[in-house]
Formats: sequence, structure tokens, C-alpha cells
Amino acid sequence: MHISDGVLPTSMAVGSYAVSLALTAWSVRKTRGDDLPKVAVVTSSFFVASLIHVPLGPTSVHLLIPGLVGILLGSSAFVSVALGLLLQSLLFQFGGITAWGANSLMMGLPALTAGWLFALIKGKTLFRTVLAGAICGGLGVMLAGTVLAVLLISSGEDFLGVAKIALVAHLPVIAIEAAISAFTVSFLYKVKPELLRTAFPAAT
Repeated sequence: MHISDGVLPTSMAVGSYAVSLALTAWSVRKTRGDDLPKVAVVTSSFFVASLIHVPLGPTSVHLLIPGLVGILLGSSAFVSVALGLLLQSLLFQFGGITAWGANSLMMGLPALTAGWLFALIKGKTLFRTVLAGAICGGLGVMLAGTVLAVLLISSGEDFLGVAKIALVAHLPVIAIEAAISAFTVSFLYKVKPELLRTAFPAAT
């Protein structure tokens, strides 16, 4: 799910850049030094998950894992997503440099939302924590698809059909990522539960 260079109007590309840079700076300030190894591992997973993709007009369909990134990193999720997308753009031409801001918002905002929601509803039992993981994993994709549709539609009526197709195409991805997130959360809950303590203390 990447927006290519030249798709968005210049004003939207510049505006999304400004917002993404501000959120990235905020996310960096919220990241503690001892969290850097976890951020690096999650960023690498996010980077690899998006390498296998199916082109769909000006965007693409592939695993996204913004929900899982948010679950594991909390407020550090945005810098993780932004860095992963920047590397994908520079190394593999996925998305584009001028579209980096929009792509970062499209993935980063759902990641932050999923992380906040997970901290709010996860509870203290295995069942509730796994259920929260599944909900947030699927929600991350759903929100990313929604932001993608809004960005494409705002770019002109020519992309209205593509936006609708992109939303429908990601329905299976929602189910898959909900299952992946539930499995990951279940595993971590049993072997290393401290990794599920996100940086949203006000919500826990």
C-alpha cells in the first residue's frame, strides 16, 4: 500500500511532508534509549513485510502490519514506520520520495491509533490481550486503507475507482493481519510479556 510519486497534488504532498516530519520528531522524542533495539527489530520486520507486493494502479497490496508495529512500539511506532518507508523508497522505489509524507501518514497514524487502543483494552488475561491484539492488528490495516482512499479521492475523481478497489482488495489483508497479530501477541504474552508494555502509560 504505497502511493507513487506524482499522484498527489503538490500542496498535499508538501503538507503531508510537514505533518509527517513533525510526528516523526515527536516520536523520536518519545523513544527511550533502551527501546532502540526493539524499534530496530520491529522496523526491520515492517520493512520486510512490505517487500512482496502486488501492484494496483498507483498503489499496491501487501502485508502492512501497522497494527502490530503500534502494539509493540506505542508512541515510537511513527518513527519506525517513517524510517521503514524511507528505506523502501530509496532502496526499492516502493512509493516515492515526494510521496513519503503521505505514505508515512497512511501507515503511521493507524500504527499510533492501534498502539493506543491496545494499551487501553488489552487487560491482564491472555484471552483479552490476544483479542485486543487481533482487533488492533485488523484495525491498523482498515485505517490505513481508509487513509489511502481519502488521499486518492482528494487527488481527483480519476482515482475514485482505484480507491474503491484498494479498499476491497485489502479486506483479506485485514483478516490475515488480525490473525498474525493475535499469534504474535499470544507468543510474546507467554515468553516475554514486557514487550507488550507500550509507551502509552496514560492508557494502561
